[in-house]
Formats: sequence, C-alpha cells, structure tokens
Amino acid sequence: MEAHQHSPDSSSEECTVLEAAPSKNACLQHAGKVADLYCSGCECALCEDCLPAHNDHPKVALSQALEQRRNRLQERLGAVQKRLPQISDALSFVKEILQQLTNQRASIEEDIQSSFEDLHKQLDVRKSVLLMELEVTFGLKQKVLQAQIDNLIRGDGDITATCTQTEEALAEEASVATLEVEHELEERLKGLAILRMPCQPEENDQLDLVMETDGLRKSIHNLGTIVTTSAVASQSEAMGNGLEQCIVGHPASVTIVTRDKSGGACKSGNAILSAEVFTPDGSIVDGEIVDHKNGTYEFVYTVPKEGDFSLALRLYDQHIKGSPFKLTITKASEVEVEVSPSTTTATNSAANATPSTGSSDGTKRRGKSPGQKKKGSKRASSALGTPRRKTQNPIEDDLIFKIGTKGRNKGEFTNLQGVAASSTGRILIADSNNQCVQIFSNEGEFKSRFGVRGRSPGQLQRPTGVAVHPSGDIIIADYDNKWVSIFTCEGKFKAKLGSGRLMGPKGVSVDQNGHVIVVDNKACTVFIFQLTGKLIAKFGSRGTGDKQFAGPHFAAVNKNNEIIVTDFHNHSVKVFTTEGELVLKFGSNGEGNGQFNAPTGVAVDVNGNIIVADWGNSRIQVFDGSGSFLSYINTSADPLYGPQGLALTSDGHVVVADSESE
Repeated sequence: MEAHQHSPDSSSEECTVLEAAPSKNACLQHAGKVADLYCSGCECALCEDCLPAHNDHPKVALSQALEQRRNRLQERLGAVQKRLPQISDALSFVKEILQQLTNQRASIEEDIQSSFEDLHKQLDVRKSVLLMELEVTFGLKQKVLQAQIDNLIRGDGDITATCTQTEEALAEEASVATLEVEHELEERLKGLAILRMPCQPEENDQLDLVMETDGLRKSIHNLGTIVTTSAVASQSEAMGNGLEQCIVGHPASVTIVTRDKSGGACKSGNAILSAEVFTPDGSIVDGEIVDHKNGTYEFVYTVPKEGDFSLALRLYDQHIKGSPFKLTITKASEVEVEVSPSTTTATNSAANATPSTGSSDGTKRRGKSPGQKKKGSKRASSALGTPRRKTQNPIEDDLIFKIGTKGRNKGEFTNLQGVAASSTGRILIADSNNQCVQIFSNEGEFKSRFGVRGRSPGQLQRPTGVAVHPSGDIIIADYDNKWVSIFTCEGKFKAKLGSGRLMGPKGVSVDQNGHVIVVDNKACTVFIFQLTGKLIAKFGSRGTGDKQFAGPHFAAVNKNNEIIVTDFHNHSVKVFTTEGELVLKFGSNGEGNGQFNAPTGVAVDVNGNIIVADWGNSRIQVFDGSGSFLSYINTSADPLYGPQGLALTSDGHVVVADSESE
C-alpha cells in the first residue's frame, strides 16, 4: 500500500487543524491553549499562560462567568421586553388622539363651510383666513403627535431588533467567541431599559370653532376663531383646600392649572376638563367648573356626608397629576338629615299629566327635605306609608316602582341625569357616565339602549339632557362634545346641531312649533334651534339679573309656548317668551315652601302646574302657573337623594332621575 502523499501546498500543521477542531473555549491570546478561568476585572477569558499578567486580578471559573453572563443577559432581555406592551398601548393611544384630532378638523371644516354658504361674497376672504388658521393649528398639533408617533415607532423598532438579536445569541451555545457580542448586546439592552420614551400624549385632539353671526356686518373681519389649547393631562396639576380635609355641606374649592407638554403654564382657557367626586358607596357628587380663561380653572363642590371620598380630575378624558385624589370629609357641628338613596322613581302626579320632553343635568348640593325621616324605609304598600301632612302634601303620590341599580349593564346607571317621556309610552334616561341613553316602558321594563363613547358625530361623551321630538326623533344634549345630537327613535344617528355655538349644553326640550330648546349651562344662555340646526333665537347671559342665569339646567314648555328655565345658582325658576322676554320669576334660596336650594329638573302638566326638582333640598315641589306654591310630592318613606331630571309620562306619573342613588 502506498504511503499517503501530501500535496505541494499542504503542511502537517494544516492537516492537524482539519483533523482536530479547536476547543470552543480556546484562548484567544495563546494558540492551542484552553481557557478555563475568567478575569472579572478585565472581563476576559484566561488560559494558564495568561495567568501571570492577571496575577492580582479577581478570577472565577469560566463556566461560572458564562452562566452569570447568560443569566444577566436573560434578565435584561425580560426587563426590556416588558416595555413593548407599554409602548404599543401608547402608540395606539396617540394614534387615536391624532385620529380624533383629524375628525375634529374635518367636522369643523364642515361647519366652517356650511356657515359661510349663507354669507355674501365679502366673507370669502375671512373664510380663507379661518381655513388657513385651522390648517396651521392642525399642522402644529399634528406635527407634535406625528413626531411622537415616529419616536415611538423608532423605539419599538430598536427594542424589537435588539431583542431579536439577543434571542438569537441566547439560542447559540455560550463560548469565548460570543463574549464580545453578548457584552455589546447587554450594553444595548441596558441603554434601552432606561431609554426615555414619549409614552404620554404630547398634544391633545381639541380643535373647536367659535362663530357668532350676531352683528356680522359690523364685525365681518373678526368673524370666527379656531379655539384650542396645548394643555396635556400628564403635566397639569391641582391645588387648594378642596384636596385636603373638607366639611360636610360646605363648598370646597380646587384650582386646576393646565400646562403644555414641556410643563409651561397655558395662558388660555377652553380646555375640556371634567371633575367628579366619588362617594364611598360608588355614587357621584358633581360640582361646577369655572373657566378663568387664563389656563386655570376652579372646581367647586359640596359633599353631603362624611367619609373617605375620591376626586377624579380629567383633562381630555385623562387623569391629571395625582388624580384621583383621596379626600377626607368631616362632619360639621350641626347634624344633617340622613336619607336612604333611591334610584329613578315614579310617583303619581299632582294632576292629569302629559308627556314632558325635557331633561336636565346639574351640579349637586345636598340639603334637607321637609317631611324626611332620618332614615328612609321601604313601603310594603301605599296604605302602609308614612302619614302625610295635609297642609304640605294633599295629593296622592305614593311610590309606584323604581328602575335600575348602579352599574354598567343594561338597566343599570352611572350618574343618570336627564329624563324624558314620549307619547308612545316610553321613558328615556340620559345615562351620563355610561355615555348612553336607556329606554324603558312606562311600567319600568327595559327596552333598549344606544350610545357609543367618543367625540365624533354620532358618538356621546357626556349625555346630560334628553327630549323627544313630535316626529319621534330623540334629542340629546352632550355637555362635553358641546353639541346636541339627533337620533331616530331606534337610536340611529341623524344629525347634530349647535356645534361651534354651544359651550356646555345640559337641558333640552321641544316647543309647540317643533323647535329645539337648549339650555347652555356654561354660557348661561338659552338657544332655540330648528331641527335642521338653524338658530332661531337666543337669550340670557351670566349674572344675577332677572334676564340672566347662573348655571341654568333644565327647561320645559307650557301650553302658551313659554319657556320655563331652572336657574341653579340663582335658586329660582324663570319663565320667558320665545323672544326672551321675562314673563315670570319665582323662588329664593332657602328650605321653606316655594324656596329652592339649586333647582334642576322641571315639567309642566296639562293644567299648567309647574313641577320642580329642588336638588339641594332633596324634594319635589309643585306650583301653579303663576308660581304660587301648591304642595310637595311626598318622598318621606322613599326619600330622594339628588333629584335631577323630571318628566310626566303618558299614563299620568312623575318620573324623577335621582343621580346620587345606587
């Protein structure tokens, strides 16, 4: 057999390399040597020839170092991977705000176009200016949001790529050759773990249009304003005694300072701010928010009982810094009446009733109610009820039934506000915090509900008032969206009216001409619209005068087509013609017969009697058409807690929406 011959360019050393693969732990400095130690100070593998140079350095077994490095790398990978859902949620959130901003832009552009269609040619210049202002404002806000989205996408990409590379490295067998790569990956993961990402929205989706047509020919060059702020919830903050210890029955005040993404104080108002005080039993106490038009706002509220409460302050539906706040409510020196909360309550009316189409929402103040016991008890039947005092309540008004409990499901409510009744035997309730309208039969049987939360046309953000048009359409006042929505009787969206004019609509009603009466709580003005959205008339301003309002809530219409309005903070009821002329005013602040502590709901029966929800006194009062006190509706055995909307059903009953019940 011939001996094996080497090729001319081969060597025995090369053959050795081919025949025996190097060890996976071969020393990188000394060929042929195997590393079995690791220098912790120099972060490198050592063979026996390396030891003299690292004599005084701390050393561990290489296998131990490899295992420790892998464990640290795995921990870094897990920590960084946990950030991906947070970034994904933030990305979706900011995209949603950008979409809502775009929708608002489209909606306002439509309003601008429709408003200018009725004007003369000289308005074209102003229209162009407004559209340009809209585009510039939109562009600035869009730029901020788009830049944030780009940053989030880049961060997501960097983390995903690094995590993928790390997972691939971890899938390979650990060796000296991978030490440097893994060290680099570890450093990158360490940096990504502390990388600041813009996860809170740096802009909002507000784009509003304020447009007044009164005196248009005199001020055509100043017509229209694009209203917005740069306020963000993550930077805005609250302060004041109302965040600390409060006293039962005494007003408490909180100041909210809005700030932009950099923490700079905003100098203008009109931000969309909401505030709610949650009681220990889950019910809600509202208050009034005052916009100082300088970037600061004041929230004033009154709590009816002692205990631990929670105050939620939201800017553009997002909690501001520190929200929700924990409140401690202590009792005043005098003892207040305790009442048992009720829900939507139906009682017999004082006279033959016809359906009322109005509703109301309101800030709430608890007081005392005449004839209330310290603790209400349920009646087995009307015959077993607490005897009535004939001088105060000579009418039959036993509780018939209650509708609903606190919750989010069908037939349940969270801060119910307005109520209306139709001639077809239906009761409609504006369920404010559930962003829907629920419909029941006159017997209290649940029929349907409709409403989707949002700020686009057809969606509901804070429905507070509800009414039924003679055509069957359902009219809803949306306080936070600053418009009134029109739905079919089946709950299908048709149109909206008042956008760009209304600041905070709460109560709605319908007059005998089919016109929509809107009570703007924030603007302290009553608007009258055609169903098409055309403004017919408006009257009222903020103040204490006879033709002025301070937080008006609800309206009803009598047989003379006069508009009856509850003036919440002026503690009175006022009656006007459709032209805004005052016909009648009655009521003053107090607890006596004919006095009010913040009236809310109102309805009128066929005899012209006026029924008023006296919210702060937790009672229902009945007056004749001239404003003279007639009686109370007895609620002593089944007390009310925070009566809001009132309506008269087609079968002769009074429906009361009790917002502070369970």
